[in-house]
Amino acid sequence: MKLEICANSYQSAINAEKAGAHRIELCSELSVGGITPSYGLLKKVMSELTIPVHVLIRPRSGNFTYSNEEFEIMKEDILRCKELGCSGFVSGVLHPNNSLDIKRTQELVELSKPLSFTFHRAFDVVLHPKETLEELVNIGVDKILTSGQQEKAKDGIDLLMKLQHIADNKIIIMPGSGINAENCTLFKEAGFREIHTSASKFIDNKSDLYFGNTPQTISDIIAIKEILKKISNA
Repeated sequence: MKLEICANSYQSAINAEKAGAHRIELCSELSVGGITPSYGLLKKVMSELTIPVHVLIRPRSGNFTYSNEEFEIMKEDILRCKELGCSGFVSGVLHPNNSLDIKRTQELVELSKPLSFTFHRAFDVVLHPKETLEELVNIGVDKILTSGQQEKAKDGIDLLMKLQHIADNKIIIMPGSGINAENCTLFKEAGFREIHTSASKFIDNKSDLYFGNTPQTISDIIAIKEILKKISNA
């Protein structure tokens, strides 16, 4: 089983590699579900990590329906990331009714080639997940990152297993959200080939000028190693 770490900073990315993670998804602002990281962060991480780096392409927080201008930004970000040497992309587009925007998502998939393309957790708000899975297979998506349409993946295990059966090796179903050392073996025992987690811990921020509403987090080497140990022994 492969372990992908969602890294929200340079230090999180370095910690993931040091701990032995197989791959990272690089993003910023995990507190809003993640957005595309800055060029500076991308360049620094790409130049120093040896494990594969998949980049989140999401121009803003909120829904997954984008204006023409936002969609152009997403395409430009893919091109710049390819130049920097990333290994894949994590993205996707929905219509206002939360159905899959096949045309725009396929355009992103084609632009990403020959690199890997993961459809992100926009999947967890689609109304017809089984049908959407088939549509994603048809347009060449490689993986789906999903919690089984629940807040935590362990609570969505029933749908995840149904999706895994439908996928039938045509696409990888990658459970994510709330996965840790206590529950990671559940997914290996269920036959999943990859899992996704931030394995993060909170960092005390003692500044009197802290304006954020959410404490800073960082991927934890100890937590990542513990997950890897559990899934290797299961």
